[in-house]
Amino acid sequence: MTVHDQQKASNTASTEIPDTPHLTILGAGTMGQGIAYVAVLAGFEVTLLDASADAVGRGVARVDQLLINGVSRGKITTEQQMIAASRLTSSTTLDRAVAEADLVVEAVPEQLPLKQQLFTQLDAHAPSHTVFATNTSSLSISAIASVVRSPERVIGMHFFNPVHVMKLVELVRGEQTSDDTVARARRYGERLGKTAIVVRDTPGFATSRLGIVLGLEAMRMLEQGVASAEDIDRAMELGYNHPIGPLKLTDVVGLDVRLAVADHLHATLHDATYVAPAILRRLVAEGKLGQKSGEGFYRWPART
Repeated sequence: MTVHDQQKASNTASTEIPDTPHLTILGAGTMGQGIAYVAVLAGFEVTLLDASADAVGRGVARVDQLLINGVSRGKITTEQQMIAASRLTSSTTLDRAVAEADLVVEAVPEQLPLKQQLFTQLDAHAPSHTVFATNTSSLSISAIASVVRSPERVIGMHFFNPVHVMKLVELVRGEQTSDDTVARARRYGERLGKTAIVVRDTPGFATSRLGIVLGLEAMRMLEQGVASAEDIDRAMELGYNHPIGPLKLTDVVGLDVRLAVADHLHATLHDATYVAPAILRRLVAEGKLGQKSGEGFYRWPART
């Protein structure tokens, strides 16, 4: 075997992922719960981490409830529910949670210092083969990766809510992300049942940049009395075949998340298109964050 053949074989082998990957999720909120749910069903061993014992307890309870709902809807069997539930553990201690991780997905609030702090700790305790992924919807992957010793293994893995319904994972390549990391992240995404796209590390990536423009314009239309929230959404659902309208989607994503993304894009792109409408700021200030709080542009029933 030539040196070139040996290198090719080595590169091919390095993109392989374990038969039973160990996934650690940093953050037990809505996105962390959703990722954990699809992962345990896909055969991953999952550790759900949060600094708050109450938060991680609620996260585990939510995953258990999603599994129960899956049985009641005929999506999975009781046996599959029990096996999947057995794959989920929880932790409030980062060093233990990542000690055997093949993949780590960070899913904490959109605050760069917080994410960098977690990645610094992650870098100190995770194995050398671990892929470091962030679920950020807008922050710079390169900036997050700047605090670790091996920035080539940091990548964006942007999932969409609800994770078990949405088919896309947006892979965001930082300035130093390696081909191997992209290939392994793609394989992990496929194992989770997702179709991956790969985009460059630019503000808002592809999905947030496009989605936020439509969402903010829908909010301005509502402020101006152009139409009701329901009719604005129906315009896109029935006129453009969108599965969900922009205002209802904002409720599902979280108004606070949409506001953070809008503010970040406005600050980085310096484009008035991304100025958050007053109605969005007011609703967030009132704690009306959408589905997770029970009210946003719509009223939502309590989750089961």
